[in-house]
Amino acid sequence: MANIIDGKKISAQIKEELKEKVAAMGEKGIKTTLAVIQVGKDPASSVYVGNKKKACAYIGIRSLAYELEEETTQEELLALVEELNGREDVNGILVQLPLPSHIDENTVIEAIRPEKDVDGFHPESVGRLCIGQPGFVSCTPAGIIQLLKRSGIEIAGKECVVVGRSNIVGKPMALLLLRENGTVTIAHSKTRNLKEVTKRADILIVAVGKPKMITKEYVKEGAVVIDVGIHRNAENKLCGDVDYDDVAPVCSAITPVPGGVGPMTIAMLMNNCVEMYL
Repeated sequence: MANIIDGKKISAQIKEELKEKVAAMGEKGIKTTLAVIQVGKDPASSVYVGNKKKACAYIGIRSLAYELEEETTQEELLALVEELNGREDVNGILVQLPLPSHIDENTVIEAIRPEKDVDGFHPESVGRLCIGQPGFVSCTPAGIIQLLKRSGIEIAGKECVVVGRSNIVGKPMALLLLRENGTVTIAHSKTRNLKEVTKRADILIVAVGKPKMITKEYVKEGAVVIDVGIHRNAENKLCGDVDYDDVAPVCSAITPVPGGVGPMTIAMLMNNCVEMYL
């Protein structure tokens, strides 16, 4: 049976480390402030924002919450971002996605100054990642790298397959694996013979957005499987993109849903807030 990679435990370790760093920074008079903007009342977004506030409070990061009405115009949102860009007491700005359909997400992301882009979504942040320069890294892929490293899983020289090519997970994930000297393939909806591609993987990372799509037929014996997906099934229980019960017996290590990748995303957001000073 596979070793279960415990994201809750590893994220708790990271938060404890960050708490100590923030306390040490405080002794030097350095304070960190994260501004979080939410437009509308999407239930999932409200949960995420609440969790981010709790994490800030635990670690010792000051958080500012801006909860805007669904009808907020793009111009009003951009004006708030620009105000926060100019505030010396605000070190990081996060606009919770998704935004209402009348607001263009790319325009808003590009309006955040790269030095305050703790989500790592700004084109400059992505460009820095591409060419190996320091900068903020998208939190979910950064969290997956920490899951692997802290679980003693070697990346260098391994065959790594990422299923999914989104700007938030798939593409930066591939770049981070390359940075760790993995041999990387990105698969997606147009990939032919997907099972043959994924069965080559020593490390298989799945971010496709389809419940239980990946079964044991897609997985090489002894592979490490990281499940980024999160869905609710017919019984209203959480599940991932991987059919956990089917895949776990054939792989060497696997992340559960919930309790795997999810907790790491917020831990790495907190890490980004602190890293700018280290």
